[in-house]
Amino acid sequence: MQPNDGKTLESTVDGKTYQRIPIKTHVVMADDDLRKVVRQYAEPVVQDGDVLFVTEKIVAITQGRSMLLEEIEPRPLANFLAKYVTKTPHGIGLGMPETMEMALQECGTPRILFAAAAAAVTKPMGRKGDFYRIAGEKARAIDGPTDGTIPPYNKSVVLGPDKPMLVARDLKILLGNKVDVLIVDINDIGGNILGTTLDEGQNDHWVRVLKDNPLGQGHQSTPMGILRQV
Repeated sequence: MQPNDGKTLESTVDGKTYQRIPIKTHVVMADDDLRKVVRQYAEPVVQDGDVLFVTEKIVAITQGRSMLLEEIEPRPLANFLAKYVTKTPHGIGLGMPETMEMALQECGTPRILFAAAAAAVTKPMGRKGDFYRIAGEKARAIDGPTDGTIPPYNKSVVLGPDKPMLVARDLKILLGNKVDVLIVDINDIGGNILGTTLDEGQNDHWVRVLKDNPLGQGHQSTPMGILRQV
């Protein structure tokens, strides 16, 4: 029950205090079975009433939705559009040709072009986020490589998970229906709940509980954790 370095174990939101207990695993690879990973590492430590939260990244990886940069051939349009994406210290997003290429494939070229055109108009007016609002969750969920990420994902692009709601329900059943499950896309600047076995109206609550990303973004190898109300 130790937090990751630089993180706190407890978070209080809406008058409720939760312990956010990271679960350390081996480096999850494409040939791993997510159910076996959860059974091996989470099942021995969860208690009745806990909420298990799992990063969308290991869900996607075990679904075969990760590829090395060298396996992606960006088209000229991807090279062009990537130049206009705002880069931040928290992640590359679609700001490189390879991630933009995958966005074009995942979301469709017309949608990405429409999102880019809208952002080009509204961004100078002070509006932010229109690109991702229009491009949608599939674009937002694409993870690019970062230097601090565990190999081989420091040289990989990981797409968003397929059918995260179904994955959440399957994992809840796997754990004997004694815990609820969240599939989360949380980084150091915000987050989204992609799959849940709870009321979707609570998603904002859980995002705020996890907003500082207690699982970390680097070499922690803690792709899942437990929320336990104090």
